[in-house]
Amino acid sequence: MPRKPNFDREDLIKRARDLFWRRGWAGTSLKDLEAELQMKPGSFYAAFGSKDALFELALKRYASDGADRLKTLRAEHGPLKTLQRFPAMVIGNEDAPAKACMLSKTLLELQARKHPLAEVANQYLLGMEAQFADLFEQAQSAGEISRAQSPGALARRYQSDLLGLRVSAERNGVDAGAIADEIAKGLEAL
Repeated sequence: MPRKPNFDREDLIKRARDLFWRRGWAGTSLKDLEAELQMKPGSFYAAFGSKDALFELALKRYASDGADRLKTLRAEHGPLKTLQRFPAMVIGNEDAPAKACMLSKTLLELQARKHPLAEVANQYLLGMEAQFADLFEQAQSAGEISRAQSPGALARRYQSDLLGLRVSAERNGVDAGAIADEIAKGLEAL
């Protein structure tokens, strides 16, 4: 009878996510993963199959965590306030291994290599955009913002602003908090 693994799979995925988020796909070797996860090669392959398989699980975890944060905000504040608070939230997490979005970093890194994980990251980005569009549609239905623009167009612009904000938060000498405030105030003009 096979032995039951003596590790917390979700914790390992979270730790791998953080390592990949900091270093990227190419910057993280199997040896780095084995050291971070404190696993021997055989155990690593038995648990995850490959670096790419673990990276895909890490992307899924990252996207799921972002969707959960958005859902929690929505339940507490409603659609417009959620959209206004989210920019400060994404750059204000001091426990995050990086400020830049792991999905966009992955897309940029792996698209040039024509690696299939680039499309996985792109699909998660599209999923987030759809969640933003839903929030904009709800805000329009509630009369909080004008119907002058489609929710989809608003969501694309909002996501683009967030991605730029998160890159700016990585830069020295840039007040990302002020940019987050500008994004939030810009929503009031809608």
